[in-house]
Amino acid sequence: MKKIFFVAALLLGSGEIFAQQKSNYSQYDLFNPLFNYTLSTPTRSGTGSPGSTYWQNVADYKINIALDEEKNTVEGDVEITYKNASPDKLNFLWLQLDQNQFNTKSRGGLSTPINGGRFGNTSFDGGYVIKSVTIDGKPADFYVSDTRMQIKLATPLLERTGVSKIKIAYSFPIPKYGSDRMGTQEVKNGTIYEMAQWYPRMCVYDDIEGWNVLPYLGAGEFYLEYGNFDYNVTVPAAYTVVGSGELTNPADCWTAEQIKRFAEASNSDKTVLILGKDEIGTPTSRPKKDGKITWKFHCSMARDVAFAMSKAFIIDAARINLPSGKKSLAMSAYPAESAGDKAWSRSTEYVKGAIEYYSKWLYEYTYPVATNVAGSISGMEYPGIVFCGMHDKQGELWGVTDHEFGHNWFPMIVGSNERKFAWMDEGFNTFINFYSTDNFNSGEYKGNKIDMHQMSKQLFRESAEPIMNIPDVLQSSSLGYEAYYKPGLGLKLLREQILGPERFDYAFREYIKRWAFKHPTPYDFFKTIEDAAGEDLSWFWRGWFYETWKLDQSVKDVQYIEQDPKNGAIITIENLEKLAMPAIVELEMVGGLKERVTLPIEIWQRGGTWTFKSTTNLPLKSVTIDPDHVFPDFNSKNNTWKPLNYKAPKPN
Repeated sequence: MKKIFFVAALLLGSGEIFAQQKSNYSQYDLFNPLFNYTLSTPTRSGTGSPGSTYWQNVADYKINIALDEEKNTVEGDVEITYKNASPDKLNFLWLQLDQNQFNTKSRGGLSTPINGGRFGNTSFDGGYVIKSVTIDGKPADFYVSDTRMQIKLATPLLERTGVSKIKIAYSFPIPKYGSDRMGTQEVKNGTIYEMAQWYPRMCVYDDIEGWNVLPYLGAGEFYLEYGNFDYNVTVPAAYTVVGSGELTNPADCWTAEQIKRFAEASNSDKTVLILGKDEIGTPTSRPKKDGKITWKFHCSMARDVAFAMSKAFIIDAARINLPSGKKSLAMSAYPAESAGDKAWSRSTEYVKGAIEYYSKWLYEYTYPVATNVAGSISGMEYPGIVFCGMHDKQGELWGVTDHEFGHNWFPMIVGSNERKFAWMDEGFNTFINFYSTDNFNSGEYKGNKIDMHQMSKQLFRESAEPIMNIPDVLQSSSLGYEAYYKPGLGLKLLREQILGPERFDYAFREYIKRWAFKHPTPYDFFKTIEDAAGEDLSWFWRGWFYETWKLDQSVKDVQYIEQDPKNGAIITIENLEKLAMPAIVELEMVGGLKERVTLPIEIWQRGGTWTFKSTTNLPLKSVTIDPDHVFPDFNSKNNTWKPLNYKAPKPN
């Protein structure tokens, strides 16, 4: 009798317990058929792949540079062999002079807020001193405009076959803090120099904009041509140098014992000490006591190179195992202050773990060495070498190491335009970091599952800006959300909730394969994912990347058919805001039995409400949309329906 009474009470009280809200949703905005509807060109296919006539210019570099400790400067020269593969004659060339940003009179300096900031420059008077510029052996007609140099050509560089050699002699003072991308750090055994943006570099000439000449202001990173690099770094004999690519004269730079240790490391999955804490500054730690040593490096098929030098480095290394059977070398360079089993003594283990994971999942690592450097820079990436904070420990050190080496896939292998689209490297990298962290050392640093309802409060905050913005346009406080977390979480949604891991991973790897060592645009990414996954995702790209639309899913109404649970229930769900996602609805019956219904995005194509019939014939205790909080629903209060006057049954 008590059970029958309870069911009757449930039927009489059926209804939602929250007030209805007005919907802002429009299917015409979200599913606009012309959004992302662009025509293919000979250079870029409508599938998102490079077209039949895709071209890309090439820049090969030969660089010589020397450190002057007393003056805190470097001086040298660069020879750039520039090859024009474009269908256009080039009457002039543009180069990047990024050191000119580290100056209070630069555009970057003058646009730095009064309170400074991560990319600010408020006190350093730096920049290039250009001593000479020649083009094909003759004095060049050039001028410098902030962080760019234009060279006017007496004879145009011919389309498709034109080649010119540019030679520039230069020097610059080394900034202590170069927009958190390069600089120096004093430690007890000397100075750590982390050197980047240290030579004039070619601007990219592409099929989208021609010359890409946005100035370097700090927040926007880089867009660079690919080529081969040979660079020589001359330093006092007491220094050690680590850099992008492979050291080609190890016998000049390391002792016989250290070379033996490197050979051991190259065959070891455990970290091998190359130059230990107690050896720093000892006569036997360097191949010669006095004078200078020139360290010679080669790096193939890269968009940039960077290096670090110091008398204070501890060096250790271990083998990286790649899927093809090839080997690479994980290496770390850090001062004595950073050593320790909870700190940088595990750095090489972290480098190895990150690179092996991404090589297996995404695309094989392409450089012979991967080096992590401890210094003042909190986290910055270059081909084959990264700079991380010397005081980082444990999970923090893993996180920054993993993130910076993730960049060797985006943008080092997939060469997107960071100056305009920070999310195409930072967001992609944040996305892949979720999975590498879960995997590392059986989940040593695995965090709690992300509650997307909670995360939505940050993603959809009032000050939110569209992801699709130049990083120098975004507010400083927005960069972390719009360049890193929102695109990263968006790809996680796409993989786990919309396409599924198998379809997404295949399409994502196809994107990397198509655009490895090339220059994709956002459209190339969107179209490749759609092409390889077989899904029109224009609604997702627009709502997530181009707009700041919110998501608010709700359970609007539940009615039993003919007021009898045995006949099933009619359930109405609603989409109240401009963004939409697929729907996961959980039905909990009296007695605890649960049932789930998963509905595709297409339910929202004809409006913001959707009604479906349940298959259960039991009375309902609750109906909840998005029960696991996997979608970024910013209003959880309307996600659950319960019958009015519901009371749990008393036990018999």
